Amino acid sequence: MHLRLTWLAAVVLLASCTTGEISSPIGEDIPAEPTLQALEAYRGNDQYLLRYRRGEDTYYVAGDLKGRTPLPEKPDDFQLPDLALVEHERPSAWVELTRDLAPIPIMSIDDWAAFRDVAFAEFLPTTRNTGVAVSFGRGDYFFFYDRDGLFRARRLIDKPPWYRVVGRVSLEPFFEKWQPQLREFLEARGLDGREVLFNTGDLDKGAIPFIYVNLNTRLIVLMRYDEIPDNLRGALPGTHLLQSVWHFVGSHTYSVPMRPFSSLKSLMALVTDTAIQSGKSLVPPIPPPSTVPPLSDKPPMDLTAWEEELDRRLGRTASRGKLTFLVDGEAFFTRFVDEVTSAQDSVDLRAYIFDNDDVALTIAELLKRRSREGIDVRVLLDGMGTIMAAGEHPPSMPEDHKAPMSIQSHLEQGSRVKVRAVKNTWLAGDHVKTMVIDRRVAFMGGMNIGREYRYDWHDLMVELTGPVVDEINREFHQAWAGAGFFGDFSRYLSRDPHEVNQALEGYPLRLIYTRPGQQEIYKLQRDAIRRSNRYIYIENAYFTDDSLLRELIRARARGVDVRVIIPIETDRGLITRNIVLAANTLLAHGVRVYLYPGFTHAKAAIFDGWASVGSANLDRLSLKINQELNVTTSEPEAVQALIDTLFEPDFALAEELTGPLPERWTDRLIETFGDYLF
Repeated sequence: MHLRLTWLAAVVLLASCTTGEISSPIGEDIPAEPTLQALEAYRGNDQYLLRYRRGEDTYYVAGDLKGRTPLPEKPDDFQLPDLALVEHERPSAWVELTRDLAPIPIMSIDDWAAFRDVAFAEFLPTTRNTGVAVSFGRGDYFFFYDRDGLFRARRLIDKPPWYRVVGRVSLEPFFEKWQPQLREFLEARGLDGREVLFNTGDLDKGAIPFIYVNLNTRLIVLMRYDEIPDNLRGALPGTHLLQSVWHFVGSHTYSVPMRPFSSLKSLMALVTDTAIQSGKSLVPPIPPPSTVPPLSDKPPMDLTAWEEELDRRLGRTASRGKLTFLVDGEAFFTRFVDEVTSAQDSVDLRAYIFDNDDVALTIAELLKRRSREGIDVRVLLDGMGTIMAAGEHPPSMPEDHKAPMSIQSHLEQGSRVKVRAVKNTWLAGDHVKTMVIDRRVAFMGGMNIGREYRYDWHDLMVELTGPVVDEINREFHQAWAGAGFFGDFSRYLSRDPHEVNQALEGYPLRLIYTRPGQQEIYKLQRDAIRRSNRYIYIENAYFTDDSLLRELIRARARGVDVRVIIPIETDRGLITRNIVLAANTLLAHGVRVYLYPGFTHAKAAIFDGWASVGSANLDRLSLKINQELNVTTSEPEAVQALIDTLFEPDFALAEELTGPLPERWTDRLIETFGDYLF
């Protein structure tokens, strides 16, 4: 184990504990370690150098500033250049390195406290056991006043369990407001320059002991102090390919006898839908109308009658509960981490992908620590989805990130976390994403555990409370049992968990599913399109199902206001080409098509006031083959909240298509084969 300074979010602390024994929850105590104190700082055009002391030891570090340019209207996103140690055993080398560099004024811990109290007063609560989640650059922190009234800044995953997050703040917008305050602050202390290095005195895990601010270049540099383990078993090149082959073999050999019923269902669903799809390919396309019909003034569909019909068709009544929509990674991951850090009994996490990037390892660290603190943590992941994701590297990934060989082994190592990987017999996947805390608060939607979902993609999750969470608990329990060694036999012999939320209030909510031989999400959304008279709003990343495309065209021909939000680019090139054809076809029939800037991974739809959100894409895999879970409701309050938080902002942000997108000669060929693949 060695210690070093590192730029914020460049390195994630990885737990290297090798014991699974119960440990005490993380508390408020300040570590009994020497405070880091900056002694000298210098800046050149390409780098700056820092000499600091920790106890009796002195260290020298260098920060790279090459290619860093200011933005014209806002701070440059808390730039995070790499940091490297320089020769600290030869003070003479330090003199040579800094000879021609400009010295940076250094402010004391007391100076930082004085400025911080003014700068943070607007958003930092003083109520006992509360704090705010703060995001800057690529890091999430928890700012709070402890029981002694001292300001503390910790990583969000290290929030004490008895504290709660009462707000969420991104520091970037505050930079403009702080510039004149900082300028006056420096002038009052006799500093005419517009750059400074603060000593903060932070000692918590992941502490930020030094902050450099340059008002001229609009640059903020946050330096974090971490313990970096040396024993992480990194993945070798091509590891995920070997794992994929082994997983495929296992899913179709020893796994099948243990899953005779589900394997047969998956095979029958695949064969049947392939045959049906072959017949659909012979149906000629609907010709574009000569004129686009005007919008209808008919009353919207009768939602009461629709819900009653759903009760009859599904053979079950709607549950109850309340929904809160969480748009984008900052909103979801903040809430999820807040709940996990405060969990008192259990965390059940089900995801198609639990990645091996820096964000996923941060969540893994949190789950491992909570398991060692006595929380029952279970992680159910899709085997093939997780393995394939491990072989991909998003452009925003820190260059020095070291991925583990297996996220499943990493979660289990030195912890009490229980992990099961779903077998993908006949290539059927478990695409459900649910996270349940203490069996009372659930999250579901489109986000997996990984960097793209936290930082890069536009996405949607839903927080649920009330009796509907008991149904999600049952669904997880069944899926968990089925993923065990005895497969179907464990699933059918297991007992459902005790219901703990039935006394809670809420409005009607209904869970609908895709399972082998059970196509509720497809059929109900198809029939909702047919019943709609006024409007249909859809946002989905993978819109490749021809039958739903036809239904939307027919709805527009009836005068329904049909609007579809799709991404300009997806994470899959072939699907992008398929979506181009879908967008042009819809546009030709009068459907309003909106191109979202960047990649929207959200999966939501509203049909005349009946909303459906969850994990399901509008493609063959999600609608016919995989396991999927959506939640639906006709509650006006919830539907309006979905419009206000997702659809209206995205309609405003996206560019409405006014003419057809350029097509390639290969697009039709891709679309023909794509109907069988995705």
